[in-house]
Amino acid sequence: MRLPLPCLLVLVVCALPWQQAARGAEPQSHWVATWAAAQQSAQILGRPAARPGAARLAAARPAPASPAPARPAGTQAGANRATAFPPAPHFDHQTVRMIVRTSIGGPQVRVQLSNAFGAAPLHVAAAHIALSAGGSAIMPATDRTLTFSGERSVEIPVGAEVLSDPVDLRVAALEHLAISVYIDGRTGDPTEHFTAMHTTYVSAAGDFTAAASLPGAATRQSWYWLSGVDVLAPVRTGLIVAFGDSITDGVNSTPDADRSWVGQLAERLHGADGGADQWAIIDEGISGNRLLHDQVGPAALARLDRDVLSQPAVRWLIVLEGINDIGFNRLPGTAPSRPVSARELIDAQKQIIERAHLRGIRVIGATLTPFEGASYYSEEGEAVREAVNRWIRTSHAYDAVVDFDAVVRDPQDPKAIRSAFNNTDHLHPNDAGYQAMAAAIDLALFSGDPGPRAP
Repeated sequence: MRLPLPCLLVLVVCALPWQQAARGAEPQSHWVATWAAAQQSAQILGRPAARPGAARLAAARPAPASPAPARPAGTQAGANRATAFPPAPHFDHQTVRMIVRTSIGGPQVRVQLSNAFGAAPLHVAAAHIALSAGGSAIMPATDRTLTFSGERSVEIPVGAEVLSDPVDLRVAALEHLAISVYIDGRTGDPTEHFTAMHTTYVSAAGDFTAAASLPGAATRQSWYWLSGVDVLAPVRTGLIVAFGDSITDGVNSTPDADRSWVGQLAERLHGADGGADQWAIIDEGISGNRLLHDQVGPAALARLDRDVLSQPAVRWLIVLEGINDIGFNRLPGTAPSRPVSARELIDAQKQIIERAHLRGIRVIGATLTPFEGASYYSEEGEAVREAVNRWIRTSHAYDAVVDFDAVVRDPQDPKAIRSAFNNTDHLHPNDAGYQAMAAAIDLALFSGDPGPRAP
């Protein structure tokens, strides 16, 4: 039987997508993480249990708009380890609005929520995303309802993460987004990222996820349940993951200003030729984190898969980790009770390199920065730091090296951070120090990138 010409044309047109798929046609775009935060348990070192009734975060008596962030125990001079962290909040029929900054833009976005450390399933009754208008305000015309498999609510099992459905929302690079989550019940200790360095707004009781602003909201400087934001980006776009502790987390930088070294590197990448949509970067630092042992968040070796290897489009990894292993091991009440050796830290970094290489990810090793004068400094620890740095510089185990130690140390006293970069604690750089660190990374490493590394 001969088909009429119009029918033949319809068959040919309908067959084209299948034929392209069969030939393995290259996609034009893919999902890339534009922002992320490493998740941690609310049960962290030095944190007292939340008081019953503290769930509402004293919404009737708001906290200051930009409270100074608490620092991990043992990392600031004179830190009181019993009160280094405020109690973990419990939420009770409240809306939590969190502010994040993109590293690249795109025409569609999706959000990842986490119950990785929850003790019970988490029921999210509503969630929205919008462009931030500053403070707790959003641009109402950009407000979008987030759905999960087509539903406006989702229950996240214990230990699980969920991705929202994509929404059409054109976002730009280095733009602030507001993600609002309403929990229609009382939570236990939340999965969180404690040191957000951005203000989060917590409403009185009610669903305010679509509200233009949250007047009178209580404020904190943590992110809750929010672990990532992805954008649809050109297929050539790759991801850089910064993996580390409080120095990567940006402690001592100006709150709400994106002045961490990762934030300032994002600005350099965006300003570079061809960098506006070629390279995203996310910050997977956890304040107080260690390579080998759980402390404030899971050990780096334990969280590598979730925070790095599972990220969409990751091509480069920057590792700055180990100073807390050296320091915390010399504080009473932390495990293990014996000092960590340089060999143990080097072996841990080798594991990170090998596991990343298996996924085709290139790895940049960052030297450990000085800490003389910090509350957990010791001469024995300094010797370990110097040995680890020698290995990073000379072993050629990493695909590239950035010498943060040389950038921030005092030329007259190489064991110490230079005074122009030290505000308070002799460990964490200030905005200027983080700027120098961001400037030290050679962007030529990423130009003309040949693609994933062969395992």
